[in-house]
Amino acid sequence: MTTVSVPTVLHGHPLAVADIEGNGGQPPRIVEIAVLPVDGPVATPRDLRSWLVRPSEPITPFARRVHGIGDDDVERKPPWHGVSGEVERAVTGRTLIAHNAGTEYRVLGAHLPGWRPPLVLDTLTLARRVWPELPGYGLHTLVAHADPDLTGLGGQRPHRAGYDTWCTWLLLRALVDRAGLDWDGLIRAAAHTDFQPTRREEGLW
Repeated sequence: MTTVSVPTVLHGHPLAVADIEGNGGQPPRIVEIAVLPVDGPVATPRDLRSWLVRPSEPITPFARRVHGIGDDDVERKPPWHGVSGEVERAVTGRTLIAHNAGTEYRVLGAHLPGWRPPLVLDTLTLARRVWPELPGYGLHTLVAHADPDLTGLGGQRPHRAGYDTWCTWLLLRALVDRAGLDWDGLIRAAAHTDFQPTRREEGLW
């Protein structure tokens, strides 16, 4: 089983690395979600938690082509309210980490109205700062560039929530190691706009 050390800068900051696959509708309904809790000092694919969900609306053909999950795969799975409590416990009190994190933050927030993370960090935003000259910033393009060890994921495939969550974690680790940022610098470089620190203007107030 692959184990991955947690960069020192992340120690003491509980994380929830996550990926969501949707039904292709608007607004999107979750059909699969994976969460990797990271508390340090190491993480393994065995720490991943994932849930298949029967959405309230059908999965579109386009979405099925992307992630390979069809209505027949989830017809016997619980609806969202059957797993929402477990998911909420897995992410509550943790910094949310995702690739193009605004999507996961928005969709998860719509499904968990009472939840708000203390912080959201986006590996897409961070990658653009760390590797500004790359031709593309899709998750799997960046993972190929970082070239981490992807063994230990079994038969999982790209665009499934568990696989993409583990790839996001490996990407975050590579970016943090390359950037050499402290925690405050990481927030400035990668935080979702709702969580960017405000700058106090100098003056007599």
